[in-house]
Amino acid sequence: MCSLAKTLLAGMALLSTVTFASSYPEALNQLGRVATDAEVAAWDIDVRPDFKGLPVGSGSVEDGEAIWLDKCAVCHGDFGDSNEVFSPLVLGSITPEDMESGRVAALTDAAVVRTTLMKVATLSTIWDYINRAMPWNAPKSLEVDEVYALTAYLLHLGYIVEYDFVLSNENINDVQAQMPNRNGMTTDHGLWSVSGTPDVVGSGCTSDCKVDTTVTSFIPAYAMNAHGNLKDQVRDYGPFPGIQTAPESDAAEVAAPTNVIPEQALISNGCTGCHKQEGQLVGPSFNDIMARYKGQDAFEYLKGKVKNGGSGVWGSMAMPPMSQIDDSALQAIAEWLAADN
Repeated sequence: MCSLAKTLLAGMALLSTVTFASSYPEALNQLGRVATDAEVAAWDIDVRPDFKGLPVGSGSVEDGEAIWLDKCAVCHGDFGDSNEVFSPLVLGSITPEDMESGRVAALTDAAVVRTTLMKVATLSTIWDYINRAMPWNAPKSLEVDEVYALTAYLLHLGYIVEYDFVLSNENINDVQAQMPNRNGMTTDHGLWSVSGTPDVVGSGCTSDCKVDTTVTSFIPAYAMNAHGNLKDQVRDYGPFPGIQTAPESDAAEVAAPTNVIPEQALISNGCTGCHKQEGQLVGPSFNDIMARYKGQDAFEYLKGKVKNGGSGVWGSMAMPPMSQIDDSALQAIAEWLAADN
C-alpha cells in the first residue's frame, strides 16, 4: 500500500476514534482489553533482515541432515535439488564470481531455473520461512534448534558452510555476509517509494464510461482446471460470474461422494495442500483414491497410508507420514475415503 493511502486510512481511523470517544467516552473504555504478554508473543514471531526477533539457539549441519531426510526430503529431495513438487532450493547457476560480488548474474537470464539460494538476499528469510511454514504437512512443529539445523544443512548444500559447521544466533550475521545474492535486493522501484512522477496514467472517465466487454485473455487448456471449476466457486449473483474451467463432460461424469466430507480434518492436517476433490494436485485426487479402493474394504489400509506415508502406488512422488494427526481425524478421513459411494 502506498504511503499516501496509508496516511489517509490512518487519518480516517483516527477521526473515527476521536469522534466516537467524544460522543461515547464511557463506551470506549469498555471496548476490548489490552493483549497479554503471551498473546503478543504468539504473534510476534517474525525474524527481520537484521535478525531482530531471532530466538537464541543453534543447530549443526549434521543434525540438520538427519532432520531433512526425515521430514523434508520427500518433497525437496535428499539434496534440496528436486524439481518434482517445488522449485529446487539449492545449487543452480551460482558462480565463484557471484559469491564474491554478492549478486547472482544468472538471475537476468529468463531461461535459467531459479533456486532459493540464487534468489534470496537475506538469510533471515530462509530461517523465518522454515520456522513458520515447514514441514508442509505440519507447519510450526519444529523446535528452534531444528530450524537452525535445517538452515545450516541448506547452507551446506549450497557450499556456503562446511559439514562441521554449527549455525547459531551468534554467528548467523557472519553467514549472511556469504550469501550468494546478498546484494541482490534493491529499493530502486515504484513499489518502494511513491515520490516523483507516477508510473501509471489515470483515466478522466467518471461517468457514462465506455466499457469494452470483449474478452482479450484466456486460460490455456492445460491450466483450465488447475484450481478446480471456477464457476462453482463464485456466487451465482453479481457482475463477475466464474467461468467454466472444467470440461462439461467431466463435471457430469464425476459423482459427488454421498458420505460427509471431513473438511476440517483434511484442512487442519494439511491434506488439501497436496490433494483436491477432483483432478491431480501434488498427489491424486480424493475421487481417484475412492475409485481405486471402492469395494475393497480398505479402511485399515488407507488409515495406515495416511499415518505412515509411502510411495510407489501413485507414481514416484512419496506421501510424507502424517504422524501428527490425531486418532479422531485419522478415523474420519479413512472412513470417508474407504466408503462405497
